[in-house]
Amino acid sequence: MFMDDNAPPHRARIVTARLLEVGVPHMVWPAMSPDLNPIEHVWDQLKQRLDDRTPPPRDLAELRVALVEEWNALPQNNIIAANGGNIRY
Repeated sequence: MFMDDNAPPHRARIVTARLLEVGVPHMVWPAMSPDLNPIEHVWDQLKQRLDDRTPPPRDLAELRVALVEEWNALPQNNIIAANGGNIRY
C-alpha cells in the first residue's frame, strides 16, 4: 500500500504509472494531513542528530551504523509531543 501526502513528486504520471504497473495499491489521502506529520518530525530529528555528529559518517557503512545508533537514541517523548502538528521547515 502506497500512502503519500499528494506532493507533486508523488503524483507525477510516471510514478502513478509505475505503481499501477507493479500492482502497488494507492491510498487516497488528503494533502497536508496531520496524520502523516509525525513521521516528518521523526525524520527531521534523525537528520538533525546525524548533522550534529562529530566526526560525520565518512562512507555508507559508517552512515548505516550512525543511522541505527541515532534511530535507537531518538527520545520517544519528543516524537509523541509533536502530536501530528504542522512541520516548520
